[in-house]
Amino acid sequence: MGAILLVGTAGFHWIEGWPWFDGLYMTLTTLTTIGYQELHPLSPAGRLFNTFLIIVGVSSLFFLIGAFTQAMIEFELGTFFGRRRLERQISKLEGHYIICGAGRVGRSAAREFRARPVPFVIIERDENRVRWAAAEEMLVLIGDATRDEILRAARIEKAKGLIAAVATDAENLYIVLTARGLHPTLPIIARASEEDAADKLRKAGATEVVSPYHVIGRRIAMSLLRPHVLDFIDVATTLFGAEDLDLQIEQVLVSDRSSLSGKTLEDSGIRRHTGVIILALRKVDGQMHFNPSAGSRIQGGDHLIAMGQPNDLKQLEAMAR
Repeated sequence: MGAILLVGTAGFHWIEGWPWFDGLYMTLTTLTTIGYQELHPLSPAGRLFNTFLIIVGVSSLFFLIGAFTQAMIEFELGTFFGRRRLERQISKLEGHYIICGAGRVGRSAAREFRARPVPFVIIERDENRVRWAAAEEMLVLIGDATRDEILRAARIEKAKGLIAAVATDAENLYIVLTARGLHPTLPIIARASEEDAADKLRKAGATEVVSPYHVIGRRIAMSLLRPHVLDFIDVATTLFGAEDLDLQIEQVLVSDRSSLSGKTLEDSGIRRHTGVIILALRKVDGQMHFNPSAGSRIQGGDHLIAMGQPNDLKQLEAMAR
């Protein structure tokens, strides 16, 4: 369009001898199809040139407007249908986890969920973090996690757990209060930055409170005091580098109909048939028995805390069902 303006202005200047500004004005009125009268009478050569300018210039202008309109429509439709597709996927979620906040803590949790894999949805209001989640092909709901309607849109009533991991303790506290009011029995894990916020979050209804700074501080100290113990924990929990050893720790629920129900660990044959190690036995009443003896009896509803390779753990899960 700039080139057409330049050619039109120069053409009227050289062919008709008009001043430069008059040539520019005539070219603009022609391209915009406003239809003002000619500034000066045109000669036959000038009319021929103006005819060429009308055909080329107006066609180019309409093409530009059409291309711009098409781009805008495609962008709007893509955004609309992409948002509708996400809403449909979120509306079908059940037995999923909700991550409130896509900061460093929320992103780590999201990657862990995706690696398992388990269904989850992220609630975030920051545009940059929303774009990160979309680029990672994660379900993300744009909004404020402290609002009832946003948590309902994330299907909190069908959720299996919630993580409150936004930046401030005050927002996490409000998220916990809101979530607990909507789902009284939902397991809620909250992040706490300040030490005195942990008690308040528990009183608000958080099932568990985690302080990243406290965890990091303990890890740093253990790295110096008990490095070999820490290496073993890292390997066992697959947090740092255990993927090479293909080792995991899982909790396995024992069903009432399971062949394991009513048997002792020795009689169950878990170690013999699967090769996994039973680290602890969590009873129905909540008591945790670490390093249970061979005579420890398994009952329906108990959880086995087991360590082993993924395929062996899946075999144990099948036995527990």
